Order: sequence, then structure tokens, then C-alpha cells
Amino acid sequence: MNPLDPRLHQALDGDGPGGNLPPALERQRARLEQAAVLLATGRESPSVAARVMATVRHPLPARRARLLRWLFTPRAIVLRIRPAWSLALAAGILLVSLLPAPGPQLPLGAEEGIAQFVARFPGARSVSVVGSFNDWQPDQIPLEDRDKDGVWRGVVVLPAGTHEYMFVVDGERWVPDPLAGRYVEDDFGRQNSLLIVRAEKR
Repeated sequence: MNPLDPRLHQALDGDGPGGNLPPALERQRARLEQAAVLLATGRESPSVAARVMATVRHPLPARRARLLRWLFTPRAIVLRIRPAWSLALAAGILLVSLLPAPGPQLPLGAEEGIAQFVARFPGARSVSVVGSFNDWQPDQIPLEDRDKDGVWRGVVVLPAGTHEYMFVVDGERWVPDPLAGRYVEDDFGRQNSLLIVRAEKR
């Protein structure tokens, strides 16, 4: 490093005449003054230490804030179901749909059971069941054809034991149950269907 010329030192300090320097010293004085101006205005590039200190002064958001920001940021979600899982899911839905619906919850006494009547009479306007359990009255136990497919159904609570019965179609035609499997002769020369009702276990 070259020593500073005393005349240049005096000119920079303002102690000596500023315009009487040789041209070489005058150029050196001008460069030193420009450097002093740059340093005074703070135009130097920020150092690594300054950038580190700025980061320390402004720390990253807390863990809770980052979690909340992650939770509430919209994201696209794509679900991929493998073919094997798709088949298993479809089979489960089909199985549940084919399970029989639970039977009606009817109040039962200690010696009572549930009788289910099913008869197929396409085109019938009404079907009822009569028997020894209702004194053969045709209007007391009507059956229903909810699906309009000609199959009439009904559920009745009856005393446990053996009962005779028939179907009454359209209020006129008395027909034994072709699916009964058991029949008994009545006093009018006809066959009545035979039904055995067992008491429900509790």
C-alpha cells in the first residue's frame, strides 16, 4: 500500500489549498472523494451477515400458523380406486340390497305367533284371508298388492295352534291356498287350507 501524499492528505482534510495540486494528485483526490460519497450513501451491496440478521429479525411463522395455513389452503384431491376394490365394493352393495327386509315388528302375547299369507291372483281387485281365527269374516283381514304384480301379501298375529283358512278373491270367490301343503275337509264339501302357528320365542 502506497503512503498518502501529505499534500493530498491536507487537501482532503481541508487544511491546504484545494486547487493547487498536481494533475495526478488531483485525480487521486477526486476518486477518494467519490468513494467517500458512496460509503456515506450506503449503496454497498448487503453482506451475507446482514441477510442472516434480517432473517433472524423476521422468523418463520409459528408451527400453529403453518398448520392452519396448510389446512385452509385449497388443494385438488384425486381418489383412485383399484379394480379389485371396485368389484368388492359393488359386490357388497349388491349383497346388502338383496338381503330380506326385516319383518314387521308386531306386539305379541306369550302364546301368539306371526302368520304370513302370500297368494298370487293376477287381475284381482281385492283379496282377503278368512279362517277359524276370524269367524270366516271376509272383510277383516285384507291383503295388499303393493307392487301391482298380482302377488298379494299380509301379516297377521294369531294364537299359537292349528287354524283353517281360505282366500276370498274380489269378495266372491273362495279359494284354498295352493301353497298350503295341508288341507282339511269342511262341512260344505270343500277343502280348507291348514295353518300351524307356533309361539314366537322370547
